[in-house]
Amino acid sequence: MTDYTYIKSELKDYEDKLESLEKALHIDTKASRLEELKQISQEPNFWTDQERAIEIQSDIKQMETGIESFNNLKAQYEDLFVLIELGEESGDSTLDEELMDQIAEFKKLYEQLFMETLFTEAYDENNAYLSLQAGAGGTEAMDWVEMLLRMYQRYAEQNNFVFTINDILLGEEAGIKSVDFSIEGKYAYGYLRSEMGVHRLVRISPFDSSGRRHTSFASLEVVPEIDDKIEIEINQDDLRIDTYRASGAGGQHVNKTSSAVRITHLPTGIVTASQAERSQHQNKDVAMRQLKSKLVALAQKLNKEKIDDLKGEQLDIAWGSQIRSYVFQPYTMVKDHRTNYETGDVDAVMDGDIQGFILAFLSSEKE
Repeated sequence: MTDYTYIKSELKDYEDKLESLEKALHIDTKASRLEELKQISQEPNFWTDQERAIEIQSDIKQMETGIESFNNLKAQYEDLFVLIELGEESGDSTLDEELMDQIAEFKKLYEQLFMETLFTEAYDENNAYLSLQAGAGGTEAMDWVEMLLRMYQRYAEQNNFVFTINDILLGEEAGIKSVDFSIEGKYAYGYLRSEMGVHRLVRISPFDSSGRRHTSFASLEVVPEIDDKIEIEINQDDLRIDTYRASGAGGQHVNKTSSAVRITHLPTGIVTASQAERSQHQNKDVAMRQLKSKLVALAQKLNKEKIDDLKGEQLDIAWGSQIRSYVFQPYTMVKDHRTNYETGDVDAVMDGDIQGFILAFLSSEKE
């Protein structure tokens, strides 16, 4: 029998949480600003400056979506108590099942909106470019990269993000040497920047006939996609552009034409590539967007005002200490060494359930 008293007590705790969330999301301020922008959009000469008009329309849509999401959350909260009353009066077990589903949906939406209050960096709302690279461990490390790639693909699917592999270099025997991919959706970078660093795997290797335990490493780079509105000057003489035949999944054009493009920024040694699109022109555009994003991120990291100031000798990359360990044997545990957040359900993590790690990291930034 369902303990409605306990459920109501648990839900009551969300009253203060919802009030705090409303303030943190600045719902009242957004509502006032939304009305101002709507009035501006009704002015006769609104479309005279098309660029400004499009920007205002985008702001209106974004504010409407944010306010609507919070209002839906409050409405769901109120509906839960209606369902509880119906369940108490009728004793219908089917209502109990519906109630549990609605509570789970409410908590998921609350967590999503709460996490938005933790995004503080300039590009947190942007799409993300990610690069996985196999480290020490040979074939075992390349297999680890493939496992991590699947983990991030499953995470993207579970959160309704768009996942695209832009370039991939397969291992000789198994796994992946390196892979560049993108994850698109609101706050994709905000969520995934916490994943940047070295990921360590401990397990009994399936490639070792003696059944010994192996430790492998893979590094993940994460940079935000830079908006086209940000003008970036790149000296074309600093670029080497190569074309080659695509080697990964991508349709019938794969291995038939040299449609894949690799761009090397000579002063820094940064390389970006794309083979996911059907034409060489499209792949060049993707690779250039990645390059601009990486250069801007690097310039900010090194406090450089110009891309031209970036030089290769400043770009030494060291493995350093891992951010997270994934232990498969002799016990199961995934632990983040920055926040000490951990779980024993390694299978769920490898199936994309990494939101707990992300929330712990973003929350630690607020402390």
